[in-house]
Amino acid sequence: MKEIDKMQQIYNNINTITIGGFDGIHLGHQELFKHLGTNGAIIVIQTGYANLTPNTYRNLYTHYPIIYYDLKQIRNLSGKDFLELLSQQFPNLKTIIVGFDFHFGKDAKYNTSDLEQLFYGTVKIVPEFFYNNIAVHSKTIREYISAGDILLANQLLGKPYTIHGEHIKGQGIGAKELLPTINIQCKQFLLPKDGVYYTYTTVDRKKYLSVTFLGHRRTTDQNYAIETHIIDKNITVQNPNISIEFHKFIRGNKKFTTLMQLQEQILYDIQNVKREDKDGI
Repeated sequence: MKEIDKMQQIYNNINTITIGGFDGIHLGHQELFKHLGTNGAIIVIQTGYANLTPNTYRNLYTHYPIIYYDLKQIRNLSGKDFLELLSQQFPNLKTIIVGFDFHFGKDAKYNTSDLEQLFYGTVKIVPEFFYNNIAVHSKTIREYISAGDILLANQLLGKPYTIHGEHIKGQGIGAKELLPTINIQCKQFLLPKDGVYYTYTTVDRKKYLSVTFLGHRRTTDQNYAIETHIIDKNITVQNPNISIEFHKFIRGNKKFTTLMQLQEQILYDIQNVKREDKDGI
């Protein structure tokens, strides 16, 4: 009961909300958040398609409270019923902030004009946000990540693209014949295109410069892998939760005739990453 009372107190204090999918918490989303004020909150409509910041990973990138609504639970509400739901949950709600293309209610047939007519308070409509003449949308960022254009994706995100996964056992070849790597399994996040990347890997709450490979191991077992090598460090993983920040695409996936050739390429990749990181992050 104490937890319920605590949550209700939070809801009672909220007077401004913004509503959307907010996958990525990118620069366009941040433009909406600028209007939230002291007692603002973020309403995330969970569609099941988020893969830049799936589920509650969005919480890592904002200090505002986030309340999650499952689309399946509200998809059949009319526009009026949806707003009634909000007014019941947030009894002191005064302002709703949405993007220019916001739609809501059953079959998403209600738009910003309907919101202005149906809501008793103030509605602020934030125009489309552009970065260097690029319209900032989650879909656009996904396309850049899938193409390996991490530099541009990060600029639109306003932060390094980061995936989270679980440490798993690898082939066992790295530490013995190549270089030690941390292998991770990542199911929820969009993965960049196959290749080698300049990255930072967080292990046991410490962030390390790293070089990361994603793709099928064409030189060895042909299996898909996410492997990250911590540069100039020899660490033992304690906490299985690993995160990897992507900063730049280094090269594509290649097949090598021998493990020695692969090792030489990895050493060259490491030198490339060190040059990229000469000023640090």
